[in-house]
Amino acid sequence: MSDGLVSYQCADDVAILRLNDPGALNAISDAMCELLTERLVQAGREARAIVLTGNGRGFSSGVNLSVSPADKPASERDAGERLERLFNPLMAVIHNLAVPYVTAVNGPAAGVGCSVALSGDLVVAAESAYFLQAFSRVGLVPDGGSAYLLAKSAGRVRAMEAMLLAEKINASQALEWGMINRVAPDGKALDVAMDFALRLAAGPTHALGLVRRLAWSALEERFADQLALERRVQREAGRSPDFEEGVAAFREKRAPRFRGVIPLDK
Repeated sequence: MSDGLVSYQCADDVAILRLNDPGALNAISDAMCELLTERLVQAGREARAIVLTGNGRGFSSGVNLSVSPADKPASERDAGERLERLFNPLMAVIHNLAVPYVTAVNGPAAGVGCSVALSGDLVVAAESAYFLQAFSRVGLVPDGGSAYLLAKSAGRVRAMEAMLLAEKINASQALEWGMINRVAPDGKALDVAMDFALRLAAGPTHALGLVRRLAWSALEERFADQLALERRVQREAGRSPDFEEGVAAFREKRAPRFRGVIPLDK
């Protein structure tokens, strides 16, 4: 399925979403952001794993500035309005996905495009890809959860370096800093991401969704609260038919056949 700015296809239980404005390096306009949010919600219903990449030579160059708050008088200007209306809801949808989400960063990922790229549960970057927090170059602050994602993955000092100096972070440096999971040869990032996604889609996706919930929670909760959350979601996971199947497969020394079924008494 293609709706112009975001293409969508679902095969083998994996939804593949592609940002599709290659002439603008997939700069994210209001319309693209709205459509990406819709497609992620759709993928969460239809697929057992999600892959997001960009068409052309870039992942995303950030916000499309063809229309900018800077065009308005300062008294009428609210550069945060677009965040409240578009990008914060997008990042909330990503945060709350019930299935694994993999990003294939096939080229530059800048600004809010960097945030979207780094929000993957697993992040694969092509050798020539780079990540750029360019906000300080235009007198703005990082958005799309950038500061949170960078500080939690790379640490505060490295996050400061990325955001204050606005220098490109290449794929190998991003791997060293803990921002991404794999570096792939150019042209192969999507293949590696799909290998991950297919493997995840064949797993107990309801339990994997709960793992996502625990991992995001672990960034914020006190240890005692995290232990309590683990107890609650383990009860939920244990009621799934996938748990019964996993134990049966272990006992019978065969590969499990998971269905990702949500327990009826959740």
